[in-house]
Amino acid sequence: MANWSIRYGVNLRKRYTAVQREKKTLYECDVCGKDAVKRISTGIWRCKHCGATFAGGAYSLKTEVGRTVERMLGQMKKG
Repeated sequence: MANWSIRYGVNLRKRYTAVQREKKTLYECDVCGKDAVKRISTGIWRCKHCGATFAGGAYSLKTEVGRTVERMLGQMKKG
């Protein structure tokens, strides 16, 4: 796959390819459980199966910060 928008440096091309792959992946819906959540705009994700709309990261449904917050909230509920 040719990356014409990224020109110089193999590391930049690898990072660009990884971001594009992450952006195009179908994610699991928290509502219906199907792998049908697709990016419709920057930070906006929609499930093609149930129609639920989510706010998330620009290139992935859940960011590292969001995962950390979910983990912390889960620990607070337990304890």
